[in-house]
Amino acid sequence: MHWPSARLGMRHMAPLLLGAFPFGVVLGVTVAESTVPDWAGWLSGLLIFGGSAQLVSITLLGEGAPAASALAAALVVNARHVMYSAAMVPKFRHQPRWFRWLGPYLLIDQVFALCSVRDDEPQRWRSYYLGMGILALSMWMIAMTVGLTLGAVVPDGLGLDFGIPILFIGLVVPTLVRRPPVVAALVAVVVAALTTWVPHRGGILIGGAAGMVAGAIADGR
Repeated sequence: MHWPSARLGMRHMAPLLLGAFPFGVVLGVTVAESTVPDWAGWLSGLLIFGGSAQLVSITLLGEGAPAASALAAALVVNARHVMYSAAMVPKFRHQPRWFRWLGPYLLIDQVFALCSVRDDEPQRWRSYYLGMGILALSMWMIAMTVGLTLGAVVPDGLGLDFGIPILFIGLVVPTLVRRPPVVAALVAVVVAALTTWVPHRGGILIGGAAGMVAGAIADGR
């Protein structure tokens, strides 16, 4: 481990976590108010380590949806990580085997955004990556713990269901600066609205798939 590079990664990651921390707290509160056991919801932070996929899974499971439906929805939501992984292949190619197996676990949006553009030599790059990822994972689990604690004492009906979409809007809107993302978002919203009749919020899954196809077509053109 090259500790100066690891500390640099932590310093670069810290400002990006200011927006993610409230999301983790709200997710923790959502777990506490759902029918999913608190321990299972908290453990999902370690097993999935992806806020949007966790939220979709917990919401669907809490409403009684089949586990297969929750898994499919989480995979669609996290489909962007396939592109992240493909883009990071040149960075991982010169890393030791243990890192090629374990490193992708920490590949979240913020880590990809900062690490994909760095050209450090392999050890320094790996230390930078690990510093960022470990800090992000630690913050996420702390945020979920805070949310679970608050969820046990916060009364129902304080607008948490409204707060979650607002958090998602805050995450998505800044990315809508090119035509393909705009097309994908519009198509996803329209299709999801037209398929609200599908059980267990399946319209969200259908809308997401339609949006990805529309975005890919727009990008190709």
